[in-house]
Amino acid sequence: MKFSNIAGVVVTPGASADRDHSTLVAIEEALPELTVLRLTLGTTSVKRAAAKVVEATEQLAADLDVETSSIVIGGRSFGGRACSLAAAEGLDVGGLALLSYPLHPPGKPEKLRVEHFPDITVPTLFVSGERDPFGSPAEFEQHTGAINAPVEMLWVAGNHSPKGAAEAETVSHVRRALT
Repeated sequence: MKFSNIAGVVVTPGASADRDHSTLVAIEEALPELTVLRLTLGTTSVKRAAAKVVEATEQLAADLDVETSSIVIGGRSFGGRACSLAAAEGLDVGGLALLSYPLHPPGKPEKLRVEHFPDITVPTLFVSGERDPFGSPAEFEQHTGAINAPVEMLWVAGNHSPKGAAEAETVSHVRRALT
């Protein structure tokens, strides 16, 4: 997947992390040609987090003097979920980069977090660990088809929090999609 005409990126952490999460810092370092805003969400409410994403995306677009459609939004786990909800609720962005998306809570595959997928209309990149307890490759294959835009699903070694080479591979996938 290749996002086009991108001027900036908003990246968000998982529920228990902040803007200084190692993956977010690595993404910013890997994209010197783009403006990267690392955002701390500071809430466990997905609705409030989505509202923060909208506000930050609109501010970044204004700062760069571009439309929000020139911004890609995404993040890890809960942060990516909030970004996907913001896009599904109408935030016009250039795409979604969802890392370790929490398809469902571990051990509870019946509690899916996909009800908004049919309302996503922007290109969406998913990068997750092959053994992520929040969603298996087969489960993603089953549910991402509901997204009404191009979707690419990439897998790295590891679980919900890829480390070392798997984290570097995740960052590489994001860079390749954005540049």
